Amino acid sequence: MVVEVWETVKETITAYTGLSPAAFFTVLALAFAVYQVVSGFFVSPEEHRPRSTEDYPEPEPLPPPVQLGEITEEELKQYDGSDSKKPLLMAIKGQIYDVSQSRMFYGPGGPYALFAGKDASRALAKMSFEETDLTGDISGLGPFELDALQDWEYKFMSKYVKVGTIQKNDGQGKESAEPSTNTVEEASPEVAHGETSRSIEEKTEETTEKKDVANGDAAKED
Repeated sequence: MVVEVWETVKETITAYTGLSPAAFFTVLALAFAVYQVVSGFFVSPEEHRPRSTEDYPEPEPLPPPVQLGEITEEELKQYDGSDSKKPLLMAIKGQIYDVSQSRMFYGPGGPYALFAGKDASRALAKMSFEETDLTGDISGLGPFELDALQDWEYKFMSKYVKVGTIQKNDGQGKESAEPSTNTVEEASPEVAHGETSRSIEEKTEETTEKKDVANGDAAKED
């Protein structure tokens, strides 16, 4: 079939051009080369100039990290990348890092977007994407999971800037403060008793001094 088509093409070329197929394709190739050379004289140099880096818009520089100090987990949720004007933050083991430079990973649509605005220590240790693991509670983790979490923490410490810490639960502080209050209350009677004893001793000394002065004055009069 192919041979028959090729024979038909050769007969057609010879009939219409009077040239052999080899001469016809040679002339066609020369004509194409001449066209490329001639067209090059009519094209401006700008079209052939390679595009430099100036032709591409440079990305806007990231603002410097802002130190937030101690904030609550609820306040940390405001920095999950939903607001492009705010930095993108993430926490590991209670330490908050600015991950804005990796917005492609932790920003909206990124593979780790659900970790942003949270303390994802447990999820990172287990490499889990479950909602129940998006917490800073690492109790019950095995040694391999804790090692994985440690690797993540080293990576964040070396790559990102720490901008704050997550505020601890107030309930723990109240519980720790109660024993000291009771101790003070229990010690109060002892302190009061001590103060009473001191006041009695001071009054006794004052009375003795007055008696001595009175006896001295009386001796002088004698």
